[in-house]
Amino acid sequence: MLKLHLRTIPVGASLLCAAMAQAQSAAPAPENAPFEVEQVFAGTCGFCHSDGGRATGKGPQLMNSPRDDDFLRNRIKLGKQGAMPAFDGAFTDAQIDLIVKYIRALKPREG
Repeated sequence: MLKLHLRTIPVGASLLCAAMAQAQSAAPAPENAPFEVEQVFAGTCGFCHSDGGRATGKGPQLMNSPRDDDFLRNRIKLGKQGAMPAFDGAFTDAQIDLIVKYIRALKPREG
């Protein structure tokens, strides 16, 4: 019966579920480890936020977001049920602040 149920889930939905499960199980990086925010964003957030957050994908475009920093910080930490996993525990507060700073610095790609 489980196989039948899995066959009815669209492929995109199953990929999203897999990505969300992977993101939620991410172990926090050690405090002294380098935090390459652009690489972290591409590997963790880029599945839903296309072109490094510059374009709409499965998730919204983040470049020029009208949301304030507190909203972005809370959304990263707490997620949104059915739409975005929570990353509290996967990232420290300082790392989340770097992600918010990265989002605020996004500019259109040249060329």
